[in-house]
Amino acid sequence: MNRFIVHILAGSLLLMSGILCNTAAACTQTRHAPSSSDSSARILAQRLEGDEPFIDGRLTEACWRSATPATAFLQREPVEGAPSTLRTEVRFCYDDRALYIAAVMFVDDPVEIQSTMSRRDNTGNSARIIISLDTYKDRRTAYTFGVTADGVRFDYYHAADQEHARDYSFDPVWEARVQWTDSAWVAEMRIPFSQLRFSEAVTQTWGLNINRYIPSRNEDVYWVLIPKNKTGWSSRFGVLEGIFGISPSSRVELTPYAAFAMTNKQRRNPLDPFDEETSWMGNAGLDLKMGLGPNLTLDATINPDFGQVEADPAEVNLSAYETFYSERRPFFIEGSQLLRGEGPDYFYSRRIGAPPKFQPSAIFAEQPSNTTILSAAKVTGRLASGLSVGALTAVTEREFSETYDPVTRTYSEEEIEPFSGFGVLRLQQEFGEDVSTIGAILTGVQRDLRTTAARDQLTEQASSGGVDWKLRFDQGTYELIGFAGFSHVRGSARAIEHVQRSSAHYFQRPDAEYLTMDTARTSMTGYTFSLSLEKNSGRHWLWGFGATAESPEFEINDAGRLQTADDIDTYAHIIYRENIPGSVFHMYLLEFSGSNGWNFGWIRQYSSLGFSFRNTLKNFWTTAVYLDYGLRALSDHLTRGGPLMETGAGWNVYATLNSDYADRTRWGFSGSTFSDETGSWNYSFGCSLTIRASGRLDIAIDPSYTRSVNTRQYLPVPDRALVDGVPYVFSTIDQGTLSTRIRVNYAFSPDLTLEVYGEPFAASGNYLGFGEQAAARSRELIVYGSTDAPSIEKNAEAGAYRVVKREGAFSFSDPDFNILSFRSNIVLRWEWMRGSTLYLVWQQDRYGYHPTGSIIGPGDLLRSFDSPGANFIALKISYWLPIT
Repeated sequence: MNRFIVHILAGSLLLMSGILCNTAAACTQTRHAPSSSDSSARILAQRLEGDEPFIDGRLTEACWRSATPATAFLQREPVEGAPSTLRTEVRFCYDDRALYIAAVMFVDDPVEIQSTMSRRDNTGNSARIIISLDTYKDRRTAYTFGVTADGVRFDYYHAADQEHARDYSFDPVWEARVQWTDSAWVAEMRIPFSQLRFSEAVTQTWGLNINRYIPSRNEDVYWVLIPKNKTGWSSRFGVLEGIFGISPSSRVELTPYAAFAMTNKQRRNPLDPFDEETSWMGNAGLDLKMGLGPNLTLDATINPDFGQVEADPAEVNLSAYETFYSERRPFFIEGSQLLRGEGPDYFYSRRIGAPPKFQPSAIFAEQPSNTTILSAAKVTGRLASGLSVGALTAVTEREFSETYDPVTRTYSEEEIEPFSGFGVLRLQQEFGEDVSTIGAILTGVQRDLRTTAARDQLTEQASSGGVDWKLRFDQGTYELIGFAGFSHVRGSARAIEHVQRSSAHYFQRPDAEYLTMDTARTSMTGYTFSLSLEKNSGRHWLWGFGATAESPEFEINDAGRLQTADDIDTYAHIIYRENIPGSVFHMYLLEFSGSNGWNFGWIRQYSSLGFSFRNTLKNFWTTAVYLDYGLRALSDHLTRGGPLMETGAGWNVYATLNSDYADRTRWGFSGSTFSDETGSWNYSFGCSLTIRASGRLDIAIDPSYTRSVNTRQYLPVPDRALVDGVPYVFSTIDQGTLSTRIRVNYAFSPDLTLEVYGEPFAASGNYLGFGEQAAARSRELIVYGSTDAPSIEKNAEAGAYRVVKREGAFSFSDPDFNILSFRSNIVLRWEWMRGSTLYLVWQQDRYGYHPTGSIIGPGDLLRSFDSPGANFIALKISYWLPIT
């Protein structure tokens, strides 16, 4: 196997991106001519003569007195189309290096300026001014910069023509300062042109919109108002003109970093030579960001630090499916929207640097918690032709676990993760006056498999990809959305058998006559497709319908994520909404929906009918009620590779109530209940409380509790294959989960913040009776210990059950459990220079397990603090060096 195939592929992708970059000017001449914006609003940016403004929020420079302001703002809330009740003035100036913005937000009384100081990008419900720039004037994408009344900066990127399609990973280096007066709060901004992408035209014409949020009046006003019953965002912008003689920057930035960490365990095994009470780690590396022409950016890293500051939430997963967590590492978050399409999740970035896939066989072993990423690089950007480009490559190290045999007193090592390479390429082209899109994506994974275990369980090569489209009509009122894709995996016969038997496929199902469990095959190819039609705008009626299919052989879990293949799903929904305020509701929405699912043997796996009512009351409280009724069906996954099993019909109800988002103290309640004809039921409730104790302190508490009884909980039996007939064992489980998420944020300044997060968590599972499926396609169970049923006995000392059947006997461990967990983060963030950051992090991870199954209570949350665990303390400092 050539271990460098992925590198060659990635290098080719980067080379192609460079070619695209060099042809950007030509593309500018051939791109479609956009239709005119809905708005005739225009504002002139004034070129500076002399020194640039000093960014302090005071507006003492002459340029601010001579620049023409934008002043005509209209309400979107609370009264759509009405003039703003408070005056706003926004002015624009520029020089060769930056765009300067001055905004004056007048108030009747400074007391009504509602704002809380916080870290960057955390605006809460503070008063704010927002500037959105369509620098390519492509009527689809936009950069947004904003600042709150307390000087908290925020920014995001609109990758699509939607106001709320926001990519918060956009993290430019820019400045903003705020001052308050007796009649207004004033914001002054400096946005370097090096942080923006735009064409090389001599005269620039950019799309522009301005938004001011006034929480004390529940007022949201826009320079260009886009009605609530219309779609679109940048396609309806006004125009910022008068900018000429500027050039896109080559944007070469270096960010070296150094990191130091210490881990301290509160309990250790004295027999384990690897279980150290305290361990230390140091690391250093370099990140590079470089412009490839005016449109593309190369991000590369040497000896990267891919640690994540925030911990993943605690959970108890009793299903057959993998838990997918959100990405938290900055390198993979930034520009990630350019690596996604309309179709399946072909790329799941947490596959890169994931925990090693194998556990060492030795009693005592030391192994890394994550696979080492040797290097990574990506190219992202958007050409003036409307072609968006995203390419990523990464290489992960071969990982070994050092082991110790206490009998022979010898050390050795075992390979637990192969050397691997990952590559992703995504292209998307815009076309037409309604800015439709068509895109393509390709992913590849290659592994150097040297051990028998790796060759038996992992594929050697995997590739996947496809095309997708979004055809927009009538300015986005209607959208025809679809995709078609493929997957291909290759490896040893045992590795492909492992894929066929996995929870995403279950080819071994005995009654799946349309499937063939082929233990000799060394590759597998699958496909997927989807088509849907949506009506997205209109005063009252919206609707949509569609279908999606994944063939039984569709497999993308090497680079992407997929829970199940072998699915044909259909849906339809219709919505009636009213956006004009009435005597009771500020707005409301009614939705009726239905969905069905089959496998490729045309076995109906589910059918559901849904209804929801969502509304905003006149006092801006929001409520919602969701009802769902599921019909009887046949599941091909409940027995986890066994025969079909019937599911019972059941109801699910979910409701929420939330206070006005603009309130200084906000609260919310939610609750749900479910029951079906098999006797399964659950209920859950949660609440949230956010308190602004001062202008610098935020406190949020979110407790939740769930109690459930599942009468068809599958129970894996390790030695069940020793019995003829292979029983598929189930139990009734009485399960409880209680957790409280606590966040405390304090801002010393907008650039120096302290964040505290803690989550005490408790869960229990009490298994009540055991049995096996009575017959294929039945939901009935033969309960062990009942008349004419196999006998069952419990060995309390061994903590195990033994079932005796005519064909033989089998045993399994007592599955009852109580789990306690406490995870916390304390993070001090200091942007000590623009683009340069210091992090001081203290993490706790405590975990306790008890095989009792007793129902949990509030006291268990307190006992989670006493669970054994480890403390992790880290310091990281980075320095931003703009070379050009």
